[in-house]
Amino acid sequence: MKWADYCISKLSLTENGLINNVLIYKDLGESLHNEALERNRNWMVQQVENGKTFCSIRRNDLGKWNKIGDLSYDGQIFSWFIVPKNISRRKTFVSYYHHDDQSFREKFENLFGDLIISKSVEKDDIDSDNSDEYIKQLIQKEYLSDTTVLVVLIGPKTKCRMHVDWEISGALNLKVGDRNAGLLGILLPSHPDYGTGQATYNLMPARLADNFKSGYAIIRDWTNDRVKMQSYIEEAFEKRSSMTDKRTNSRIQMHEDTCK
Repeated sequence: MKWADYCISKLSLTENGLINNVLIYKDLGESLHNEALERNRNWMVQQVENGKTFCSIRRNDLGKWNKIGDLSYDGQIFSWFIVPKNISRRKTFVSYYHHDDQSFREKFENLFGDLIISKSVEKDDIDSDNSDEYIKQLIQKEYLSDTTVLVVLIGPKTKCRMHVDWEISGALNLKVGDRNAGLLGILLPSHPDYGTGQATYNLMPARLADNFKSGYAIIRDWTNDRVKMQSYIEEAFEKRSSMTDKRTNSRIQMHEDTCK
């Protein structure tokens, strides 16, 4: 069953609040079969005048598209259901504890994969007992060399995992292009601080806590909301420039996991 002639996954506005451009899929049904196209407002008006219809869509945690609702046009103004902004996708590395939190890593990709350019290492792609060699490989194999935002999925045991510490340290180093990544910590529903409005330093990775204290990193609760997650990533991306002097990476790197 076709939802509309064109379905919008992202949308950006002008300063006057009018649609500037959209990212659309043509003839979208229950699953996605084609590539997204970028179009502007004038094109949309022409399509409506030719009898074409539009809807808003979003991805769910299984990676499937769902229809949110139909767009309407009164001859001057479009009315739509909120979708993420049609802006540059940030090169994003996701750091997490593979054993406990793999399901949330998969949900992150399913929900937000089209909002980012994933730079993440998959399980067992790189393995080393030496932090310098591990980080060197991440940079040489371009996992971290041009990453602009590092997302840390924070569960109860993330704080004790040395590979998470190494990945945060690598992202904070000046890499190819002499830039470091922004830091975004996401408290998972399994974490004691989730939903409390708190972010306890000793319940998150210590290097992340250092940068949260300094104001460089931001910490937010897990959300399925694509608009919110995009805004969190943008905030972390912006801080890599505006708060770069607050970046701290002096802590000695972990040499072993401190819990199982």
